[in-house]
Amino acid sequence: MDSLSPVVELVGIIFTLLLIALSVYQISRRTRLPFTVLLVLIGIVISSLSNSVPLLAKAEAAFSISPDLILFVFLPALIFESSYGLNVNQLRHNSVLIMTLAIPGLLLSTGLIGVIVWLALDIDLIAALLLGAILSATDPVAVIALFRRIGAPGRLSILIEGESLFNDATALVLSKILIGVLAAGVLSGQAVSNGIMYFFILCAGGLLFGIIAGYLTSQLIGWFDSDPILDIGLTSVLAYLSFLIAEELLHVSGIMATLGAGLTIGTWGRLRIASSVRAYLEQFWGTLAFGANSLLFLLLGLQVNLLELASVWDLVLWVILAMLVSRALVVFALLPLVSRLFKVEPIGAGYRFIMFWGGLRGAIALAIVLSLPEYPFKDLFIALVTGAVLFTLLVQGLTIKPAMRMMKLDLPPMVDQLALIERNMLTHQRALQRMPELQKGGLFSSRVAHRLSLNSHQAITLAKEQIDQLRLQQLTQDEELNLFFLRALAEEKAYYIDMYDRGHLSESTARRLLAILELQTDTLRYENGFHRVNNHHRYEYIEHWLFRLLDNKTLLRGIVERLRVSHIGHYYETAWGHFQGSNHIIHSLERIMGLESTPPEIVHQVLQQYRDWNTLAVNKLYRLNNDFPEIALLTQERLGKRIVLLAELETTREQARLGTIPKGQAEDIEADVDRRLNSLRGQPIQKLKDDPELLLARVPLFANLPPRLIQLIAQKCEVITLEKHEYLIRQGTHNNRLFIVSRGNVRLEHRSSGEEHRLSTLIAGDSFGESALLGDGNPDLSVVAQTPSRLYTLSRSELRKLMSLDAELRELIMHSDAQQKNLHFRHL
Repeated sequence: MDSLSPVVELVGIIFTLLLIALSVYQISRRTRLPFTVLLVLIGIVISSLSNSVPLLAKAEAAFSISPDLILFVFLPALIFESSYGLNVNQLRHNSVLIMTLAIPGLLLSTGLIGVIVWLALDIDLIAALLLGAILSATDPVAVIALFRRIGAPGRLSILIEGESLFNDATALVLSKILIGVLAAGVLSGQAVSNGIMYFFILCAGGLLFGIIAGYLTSQLIGWFDSDPILDIGLTSVLAYLSFLIAEELLHVSGIMATLGAGLTIGTWGRLRIASSVRAYLEQFWGTLAFGANSLLFLLLGLQVNLLELASVWDLVLWVILAMLVSRALVVFALLPLVSRLFKVEPIGAGYRFIMFWGGLRGAIALAIVLSLPEYPFKDLFIALVTGAVLFTLLVQGLTIKPAMRMMKLDLPPMVDQLALIERNMLTHQRALQRMPELQKGGLFSSRVAHRLSLNSHQAITLAKEQIDQLRLQQLTQDEELNLFFLRALAEEKAYYIDMYDRGHLSESTARRLLAILELQTDTLRYENGFHRVNNHHRYEYIEHWLFRLLDNKTLLRGIVERLRVSHIGHYYETAWGHFQGSNHIIHSLERIMGLESTPPEIVHQVLQQYRDWNTLAVNKLYRLNNDFPEIALLTQERLGKRIVLLAELETTREQARLGTIPKGQAEDIEADVDRRLNSLRGQPIQKLKDDPELLLARVPLFANLPPRLIQLIAQKCEVITLEKHEYLIRQGTHNNRLFIVSRGNVRLEHRSSGEEHRLSTLIAGDSFGESALLGDGNPDLSVVAQTPSRLYTLSRSELRKLMSLDAELRELIMHSDAQQKNLHFRHL
């Protein structure tokens, strides 16, 4: 390749290394050996053979590992992919322990390693502490890959992965502080206090910037139509620019910035990404992380110089001992102490041992040590860190699986074990149902069919025995009930996401429903119970006092009214979503009852709970339909329009697939339908037809007035808002006004002989008080709001002023009044 240009040569080397990584990946799948460990070993072999193979020597020279390559090329992709896929609920539940490991745990580890190295080696204490900080950053890529393959307990995975994500940043920041102290040559109290402040500014500043960047990117994704290229491009820009801007412009932690951005997109922003695009996005970031990890660990192996390591093997042993001792104290002493102090769920002995032995070191440690300024101990530190990293990967990495087997943590969680056995049983049940179809044509051997049917019956019997044995040995009835509830909640969550993707739920409502489910799941998983979050009286009290306060502010009345309508509409859609979700689960559970794998009493308990929730949702909807009929109709109209548009979209796609309409024309139709669907997405309640001119035209007294006069009267109308049970008029009080209901409903009541008689209920568009406007102003009834209501009112004095100024208005009003009185007398 001597005749090739450097660029062509570099491209050839990159893809040759990727081809090697893919080959190693296939070997790893077949041998079940850790992929990253095999990559390091292959890198060491390539490095050893480079002297005799010129091509390998060029590869080693072209890709000599550098801190910038790790920090600015590999790390953003790895951090973003991990944080995007992190289970935030479990992260939040274990946040105390994770932050203990990431901050005080890392500081304790730094101090212990530093002191041991300082006592064992002839170097300064500050330099030894710097080495301790470098070696305290964990990089459990191989361990997490193993966890995902065998289905390790979720809490163990989140503790190790969460610690790694956060302590990468803290180790990097702490190293920068110690490098500054080392350059100054003196450690003072002022330097320590400044270092602590600098530490928290860098970490908190980076995290805050990442969250803001992630939020803004999520907003962009929501504004644009969902498209794989656009969403993948925006998240790629976010991952790398958040890191670069934080590091180079804001001078805060780039790792924390990318971490915050990934967490924000993975939680708040994930809902804004269409389900089809989510699959593309996860595949893209999985592939990118695979490529980065592959090249990174190959380069790590290329970096190893066995001769240099052999020359300092005794010092490497001291460093390894210091690492193991410090890790043991952090995991076995600090974590139990914090668990007792903060009363968090304790970590079992098996978990703690795997956290201790699975605390591997890797890319971050090498990046930090290679980025050190010129210093007398720099070459020694590089050799020591390389040796320590190599030990954790080859010794701990290769033995972590036997260690998990020894601790009996290699088995998947109980819910996964049940799911796998049920999967086998369902597979063979469906095979038995479809077997007769093969024999219908008469050309399928009955002997083969009989043998296959017999095998399926045996497999079903075996699955039932395995499930019974699992229940007998490991599951109590309460545990199985909780597991089944968790599966039902997961199904409900998937259904709400599907409803949002199809546009049947607005974003705010979907978030509310998903938040309720997350709360239910957490309390069920950690507290063995349910959290009461569906109180049907809630909407009557929320913001009540605020609305009453702001109603007196003339400039804010429009805003307050929009808030009221939005609040009611959101509550209506939430109730409708609960109704649909619980209905879906009820029908799903009724199908599941046919499976013999789940005890009928368990299914009945879960089914009864969902029936109760469904009844609660139905009652809410009935009440809301009665209290706010116009809002209910608008919501239902919106949903109906979406169903019609979705049917049009499906029909267009089917016809395009069959070729009955041209592909280009189908794409244009789909784009137009998508635009109309998006216009119906969002808050379900559009602006109500709250035009006083339209409402006045429905009043019999003004029905025959020309538009000019209707507009003139509308300008004199005032707005009144009422809270539920608030009186507008009390029986016997003087009234000289006309009232028109714009929203909500009000009730007319009459009290006589100490008894209350309900006369009628007026809804949006109805009016009362025409006689008071022109005549008698002492009504023999009360008017009270049944729901939060909005009315327009016109006073007798304002109407008389208009009539005195406009002769046509006076004549038409008097004529209409006379007609109304004549009509009234005829009826009598």
